[in-house]
Amino acid sequence: MAKTVRAHTNIALIKYWGKADDQLRLPLMSSLSMTLDQFYTDTKIKPSTTGNHFFLNNVEQTGQSAQRVFTYLKKLQQHFNVTGPLSVYSTNHVPTAAGLASSSSAFAALAGAFCSYYQLDVTRKELSCLARLGSGSASRSIYGGFAVWQKGTDNASSYAYALDEKPQMDLHLLAIELNQQPKKLSSTGGMKQAQSSPLFKPWLARNEQEMAAMIAAIKENDFTKLGQLAELNASEMHAINLTAQPGFTYFEPDTIRAIKLVAQLRACGVECYYTIDAGPNVKVLCQLRNVKDVTNSFVSVFKNAKIVNASFGPGISCLD
Repeated sequence: MAKTVRAHTNIALIKYWGKADDQLRLPLMSSLSMTLDQFYTDTKIKPSTTGNHFFLNNVEQTGQSAQRVFTYLKKLQQHFNVTGPLSVYSTNHVPTAAGLASSSSAFAALAGAFCSYYQLDVTRKELSCLARLGSGSASRSIYGGFAVWQKGTDNASSYAYALDEKPQMDLHLLAIELNQQPKKLSSTGGMKQAQSSPLFKPWLARNEQEMAAMIAAIKENDFTKLGQLAELNASEMHAINLTAQPGFTYFEPDTIRAIKLVAQLRACGVECYYTIDAGPNVKVLCQLRNVKDVTNSFVSVFKNAKIVNASFGPGISCLD
C-alpha cells in the first residue's frame, strides 16, 4: 500500500549553482546543506484511470509545473520498467519559487512516494540519485542535519550523503520572507546565465577548498567559521550573477536592506550571518541566544516580513 512521504527542505551553505549535465542534473560543484525542520512537503501517489494528475495543496496543476512532475515520473518509470497513469497529491509547506528551495523537499518527497507506490527497495544513496533527477537540491533532502552532495562524474557517482544527521551545533536559521512573489528568472535559467561571468571559473576552482573548510567548521562545532563561510559563499554566488553577460540579480531593494541590517547587528555584537539562494528572501544564521534580538531587529525594519525560526530537520520519512 502506498504511503505518504515527507521530505524537509534544505538550504545550501555551500551553494550548487551550475550544471555539468542538464538531463542528469549533474552539478559542476559539490555542495553542503542544512535540512530545516519548519519547511517540508508531504506527497502520496495513487493509481489513476484518467491519465496523470498532479494536485498541489488540493488544487490540480496544469502547465509547466505539472509537466515537470509528469516528465520526472516517466523518467523513473522507464528506469524501473514500470507503467501506469498516476495521481500525485502534494502538500507543500514551503513558499514556492521564493528562494526557499521548495523543489528540494518537493522532489525528494516525490521520489520517496514513487518508490513507496511501486514497493521498490532502494537505499538512501539510490533514493538521493533518483531525487536528483527531479531537482539537484532534492538529493540532499533525503537526509537530516547536515548533508553533502558530491558532484560526481555520472549518474551513479553524483549523490548526497549524511555528514551529521544529529548535529550538536547551536545553529538556527531565520527565514525572512520579504517578498512572496515567484522569481522572474528560474534557478535553471540563472545557472546557465551565471556561467558567462568572468568570476564563475575562479569561484568553481574554490569549491573544494570551501567545502573542506565548511566540513571542518561543522566537525569542530565552530559556528563563527560556519557563518563566515556561508555568507562568503552566498556573496560569491550573487556576485557571479551580477557580473554575468548580461548581468542579473535576484535581489530586491529589501534584500539589500536586510544584508545591511545583518552587518549592523554584527557591529553591535549580535553575531549573525546571511545566506541567500535564488530569490529575494534572506536567511539569517544565528545562535539561540541571539534569535530574539535578530527577530526583533528585522520586525522593526520590515513591518510586514514573515519570519520563521528553523533549526535542524530530519531526513525523509513515511507518515502512514
